[in-house]
Amino acid sequence: MTIDKRIVLSSDHSAIQMRQVIAVHIKALGWQAIDIGPMTAESTPYPKHGEGAARLVASGDCRFGILLCGTGQGIMMAANKVKGIRCGVCMDTFSARMIRQHNDANMLSIGVRVVGEGLALDIVDAFLTAQFEGGRHAARVEMIQTLEM
Repeated sequence: MTIDKRIVLSSDHSAIQMRQVIAVHIKALGWQAIDIGPMTAESTPYPKHGEGAARLVASGDCRFGILLCGTGQGIMMAANKVKGIRCGVCMDTFSARMIRQHNDANMLSIGVRVVGEGLALDIVDAFLTAQFEGGRHAARVEMIQTLEM
């Protein structure tokens, strides 16, 4: 399987079950799931899981990343500290499409205490099927990239 079909998944302890459901779902769609998240419910800090997944995307080892925590916010903030990462929290399919089409997002974050399983899978599908539109959006993504240190 090529890097273009590899997706890294990670979460904190609150989202293990949803992460595993998403892994099965994306495999059924033809993607390779690289699951680096915790396997036990023991409390674990989301920043290390967001960073770990983000580094695999930033290095080019994985095409996309999907992150999960209670709200999706904290793990997304950690991931976005890694140079080259554009991760957005999405609680609806419209936002998931837009972060790909307009922002060329390479990571998606979902809050498992905010959305249910069915909606989470729809959000993943919207993210994975959307394509970056380029054009005027490319210039804006370049502006975001210039902010990275």
